[in-house]
Amino acid sequence: MDLSDFRREYSAKGLRREDLNADPIQQFEAWFQQAMALQVHEPNAMSLATVDARGMPLLRTVLLKYFDLSGFVFFTNYESRKAHQIAENPQVSLMFPWITLERQVIIQGRAEKIGAAESLRYFSSRPRDSQIGAWVSQQSSVISSRKLLMQKLDELKRKFSDGEIPLPSFWGGFRVVPETVEFWQGGPARLHDRFLYQKQATGWEIERLSP
Repeated sequence: MDLSDFRREYSAKGLRREDLNADPIQQFEAWFQQAMALQVHEPNAMSLATVDARGMPLLRTVLLKYFDLSGFVFFTNYESRKAHQIAENPQVSLMFPWITLERQVIIQGRAEKIGAAESLRYFSSRPRDSQIGAWVSQQSSVISSRKLLMQKLDELKRKFSDGEIPLPSFWGGFRVVPETVEFWQGGPARLHDRFLYQKQATGWEIERLSP
């Protein structure tokens, strides 16, 4: 299938240097609030790129659960493929593809495990079925059929039928501490606006990038 003529023109909204916040987290929050207000589907869905020991990159979608000035937090099984790759190389990249807004945000930084207390706080807020789901799945491992997965789900529902569901020792969060953050706004004639924040000893440096 030839897609060479498959294109659309971007609007002339533009992004100006004087409109940017000095801190990329605060700028991200402003864009995130706009994405929610304009009902972007799952605005917290982000692509997470990791690299394995061979240098082979792997990309998947995860959900941002909260962020603050210290970084961006998501949760996973610590025995998953992504977690093993982070253990080998904690340098990762995140990307938010807000296509309907003609925007994307790309974050590069270091992924670090958060503390058990912080993971428990989020785990306790999850729906009960999601808590049990964390116990069911040995994420990224090979399974022979979905039937076995559902059998294990039923078994764990019976096991945890009474009382609170404990936090699995193999499940928790990662915080991506940003080193660079790029804000991309689509523009006409493919002259997009791109601004890159880079962490320096004295604060954040902002540069405009050529499209």
